[in-house]
Amino acid sequence: MSEERGYGAGGLFVAFLAGGLIGAGLALLYAPVSGKEARKKLGDLAGDVKKKAEGMADEMKGRVESFINEEKSVVKAAYEAGREAMEKERTRFAKPE
Repeated sequence: MSEERGYGAGGLFVAFLAGGLIGAGLALLYAPVSGKEARKKLGDLAGDVKKKAEGMADEMKGRVESFINEEKSVVKAAYEAGREAMEKERTRFAKPE
């Protein structure tokens, strides 16, 4: 359904992640802690999010590479099948000399 609206899974995930970061940042800013503690918490949160995002990016990269390799093999098989069909028809319609 989200695909029909023009949103992909990646876009929705990024929006969810951004919303979570904004909410966490606001919660830390409004919490009754000192500025030094708030900055440390924000830094720790940013580091955690960075690690998670890098892990997800690596996972997505692996999925995309796998998908590309699968599609390459499909295209190659279709190309070979077309080439064989062309050769078969060429010999069938070849004029005897």
